[in-house]
Amino acid sequence: MKRRRFLTGAGAGATVAASTVFSPHVFAQNRRFRLEMVTSWPEALTNLYGTAQYFAKRIEEMTDGDVTVRTYPAGAQVSPFEVYDAVSNGAFECCHTAPYYFIGKTPAHGFYTAIPFGLTLPEQDSWMIAGNGQALWDELNARDNMIAYPGGNTGAQTGGWFNKEINSPDDLRGLRMRFPGHGGRVMAAAGVNIQQLPGGEVFTAMERGVLDAAEWVGPFDDQILGMHRVARYYYMPSWAEPSAMLGFYFNLDVWGDMPDDIKHQIRACCYESNAWMSAQYQAKNPVALTELVEEHGIEVKDFPESVMDAFREGARVVHEEDMEASSMYRTIYEDWAQHRDIVRGWNARTTHAYERFLYDHS
Repeated sequence: MKRRRFLTGAGAGATVAASTVFSPHVFAQNRRFRLEMVTSWPEALTNLYGTAQYFAKRIEEMTDGDVTVRTYPAGAQVSPFEVYDAVSNGAFECCHTAPYYFIGKTPAHGFYTAIPFGLTLPEQDSWMIAGNGQALWDELNARDNMIAYPGGNTGAQTGGWFNKEINSPDDLRGLRMRFPGHGGRVMAAAGVNIQQLPGGEVFTAMERGVLDAAEWVGPFDDQILGMHRVARYYYMPSWAEPSAMLGFYFNLDVWGDMPDDIKHQIRACCYESNAWMSAQYQAKNPVALTELVEEHGIEVKDFPESVMDAFREGARVVHEEDMEASSMYRTIYEDWAQHRDIVRGWNARTTHAYERFLYDHS
């Protein structure tokens, strides 16, 4: 794919027409940036694709129109799992996606969406903003000619949809399931046949019997996809995704051509969009879960402790494999784990203690 020029505006057209040689001076002089953002989300998912649209709206407002972003839903330009490469190679200026879709490139990408038994949303934000998460992400992404910033967080997800009850680890063996990221690898270790499908294809695969189970996001998005029409049991909690951070990725060459004030505004919009998404899920998931139960008869169940223990052991094995295979994974893990242990020590004495009392006496 040919790289797209992302500058237009008064004076710019004449400059480009006069010469086929690109001049960085044009950017500083005209200060009008037109970016194309590909995403991994169907347009119907108003929290996921909606966050890309929210970012586009806010950056145009914050820059008084100096920066505009055209967003594309999954498949409109490239497939959901091709957006990373499309930005890396310069075919598009930016994308909105889930970093853990690309653990096949290096398992370290998983830290920037979700690690099984990993960080909650506040813990993830703390590592990214007050810890070394962003600096390590910069190092990781620079290898592929990109830079990225947090682009939303779903908060706590769910354990998935199943067409049969899961009473022991034996009930997992042989299931055909959609499950992304490192959580999918843990499921595979438990005997599940993992299928990697984008969100827009999950319902159809379940309806046709290609899948026996599927994990997507949570009640609000799952109801939009119609998962309650193709599965009966909804399992909790999401041991694999206690939170799930997404990312806005920018081609590093494009990023380098932007003036500092524009970069600062883009970063600010990324973080604002990050907060916007998490607020949407926090508000909408409880309502959607009630509807799934009361209007559609869905049975909400908890994974038995024996199954959770099996998941935790599988996560340990996957983690050890990645520590051995990838020095970058090990480097990021050591910093991530240190931050995790610090914040969890505090949370155990404060937030968790409060919530335990609150829910035990409700």
